[in-house]
Amino acid sequence: MNNTKSGNWLSAFADTFVALKNKVFAGLYFAQSVSLLGDAVTWVGLALLSYQFGKEKSAIILASALTLRVTAFIIFSPFAGVLADRVSRKTILVVTHFIRMGIVACLPFVHFEWQIYALVFALNIFNAFFTPTYRAVIPQVVDKEHYRQAVGLSTATFQILGVLGPGLAGILAVWFGAREIFFIDAGSFIIAGILILMLPADKLQKKVDKTQKTFTAWQDVLKGIKLLFGNPIIRFALIIEFVSAIAGAQILVNSVGHIKSGLHLDDKHYGWVMAAFGIGASIAAFVAGSLDKTKTRRISLILGALVLAITISITNFVSFPVMMILWVFAGLGQSLAEMPSETLIGENIAENEQGKVYGSHFAFSHLWWAVAYPIAGYTGSHFAGKDFLYGGILSLALLGAAMFFMKQHKRSTA
Repeated sequence: MNNTKSGNWLSAFADTFVALKNKVFAGLYFAQSVSLLGDAVTWVGLALLSYQFGKEKSAIILASALTLRVTAFIIFSPFAGVLADRVSRKTILVVTHFIRMGIVACLPFVHFEWQIYALVFALNIFNAFFTPTYRAVIPQVVDKEHYRQAVGLSTATFQILGVLGPGLAGILAVWFGAREIFFIDAGSFIIAGILILMLPADKLQKKVDKTQKTFTAWQDVLKGIKLLFGNPIIRFALIIEFVSAIAGAQILVNSVGHIKSGLHLDDKHYGWVMAAFGIGASIAAFVAGSLDKTKTRRISLILGALVLAITISITNFVSFPVMMILWVFAGLGQSLAEMPSETLIGENIAENEQGKVYGSHFAFSHLWWAVAYPIAGYTGSHFAGKDFLYGGILSLALLGAAMFFMKQHKRSTA
């Protein structure tokens, strides 16, 4: 019995890499991987750069930069999705890479705080155009039977590089210097851009429907939002993402305070628990697409949100070794709760509409985090010692409400 279960997990893990047999997807995947490494270098470099403006200012600068990042995503990604349905997606991918290269190459010459804010906002405007376009391309180039595995591989790589990337960037900073690593970062965008240039444009996008051009950009944005919330399967997945954001923000915002003030440990231990979280998220991303093959992915969505919420609810009352284990499960839960949305859009939305829906999804998923971060900050500052408990209770309540309204909707449409 155990051999059968382990065989299923190994088979699911191996299935994740099947999509790389598709040469076009492989080129996109490696370009994305290089870009993600570059992003890790960007944020490590920004942390070091902000520290040069004064120890007391570094946290404010980084927090402001993250806020600008999310703001750019919320404002511009719906329009990016519309653009991805109207013009060559290869052009968008290449142009955004090379413009980001130019912006990053300016960061070593920054001497004022406002310059950091301006460059970070500009950088993430083009990130907002790149990501929905990339997501809209995957279902165009990968066969339907391998689509979930392709998304899983992309997500797992994002999680793994989220764990390993900052460490590699830190080593580069030691070798080359805090400002000089931005030139290496710029080089990563050049490499990724060249990889995309080598791909055939006709494989990245079906022919554009000329009737789409009769709509204004704003009408298409509204249509993307309507399609996103109009499909009950996708709508439920998006609501679960909100639950996941509420719980996930507790982890990102309050883990460091709990480790240092609650458990009286140091930065090294904080690094270990966040690595455990990333490992759990990576494992789930690799195997989720192969294990849950249902049309609605409801099992993954509910199980992931439930595991994540329960895990953080008990964290205030456990020792560090137990917290390490819990954070692995929290990572598993977050990936299970957040991954299905992307594949559900690809499977339930018409190909000529996917760009605008991916753009709307990217905006709303970041809006959820913009709401969740202040809530996590409030629980961390007002309920020290019980912040995870209250965050977990809120997440469980929202999950219960989501399931209740889902059942009510099914009854009303039955």
